[in-house]
Amino acid sequence: MFELAWPWMLIALPLPLLAAWLLPRARNAGSAALRLPHMGLTLPQAAESSPVSNWRRILALLAWALLVLAAARPQWLGEPEEVPRSGRDLLLAVDTSGSMSIEDMQIGNYAADRFSTVQMIASDFVERRVGDRVGLILFGSRAYLLTPLTFDLKTVARQLDDSTIGLAGRETAIGDAVGLSVKRLLERPQDQRVLILLTDGVNNAGELDPQKAIELAVANKVRIYTVGIGAESVSVNSLFGSRTVNPSADLDVAMLTSMAEQTGGKFFRARDTAELAGIYREIDELEPIADNEETLRPVDEIYFQPLSAAMLLAALAMALPWMRSRGLNLRVRP
Repeated sequence: MFELAWPWMLIALPLPLLAAWLLPRARNAGSAALRLPHMGLTLPQAAESSPVSNWRRILALLAWALLVLAAARPQWLGEPEEVPRSGRDLLLAVDTSGSMSIEDMQIGNYAADRFSTVQMIASDFVERRVGDRVGLILFGSRAYLLTPLTFDLKTVARQLDDSTIGLAGRETAIGDAVGLSVKRLLERPQDQRVLILLTDGVNNAGELDPQKAIELAVANKVRIYTVGIGAESVSVNSLFGSRTVNPSADLDVAMLTSMAEQTGGKFFRARDTAELAGIYREIDELEPIADNEETLRPVDEIYFQPLSAAMLLAALAMALPWMRSRGLNLRVRP
């Protein structure tokens, strides 16, 4: 079905006619005739009523009408399509602090940093959530909403893939991430608010204390699934030989567990890539909440078609005098 998004723009259609009616006519300072001494001919000067002038006026009016039509944003509406809904509104909060660059994970046979592993597995998780609204929050020294809740899962996954470590700062503001998530979920039904928070550290930045954030989530019925990522032992070579260290010593397991339990969620521990993938599969199997079906009509913007036609007509109107002069030269050439 054809539709104009801004039909009120059509009120500009009669402007050229109003201008011609209200404004005084320009005086023609040119001579009335053009003499060709070498031919012995006298040609009348092109007047306003000449065929070329009339055609230019017609083309100009058509170009103006097409420009106004393009400004009204013509659209082609497709057939309504049902949008599957499982009833969940899910925010994914991902830690982008400096410690996410630690290479204690593995992708295939190669060592990988924590953030790259999260990008690979979480992007696949997001694209499988067909029917859910999914949004993306990045947090470091501060928390930022990168992608609002949307059905466009490919965009969410692409935004996560394009993110980098340190984008939100080098520290870890877990409380701010939870507070921002609760704020973004407030407009959604209470039984559909889900937050998946992934971090590898302890809250050491931000304005909102994690305990206050937990209380805020509980009060607003936000269910939080927390994921702690990072290996518990890696071998490090030094001057004194190889030794084993725990790169996740700063992970606040107690706080993340409390946050999940108090909000009705669950705490997961991802020590390697396989565990992280298993966690997302488990979260992916949450019981869906039934909701009313929604319909979506695809919209194709077609303003460029009348705009292109207007540009062509304007170019043709400007070229008419040149075309006529070329034609006259051909006729009078001996």
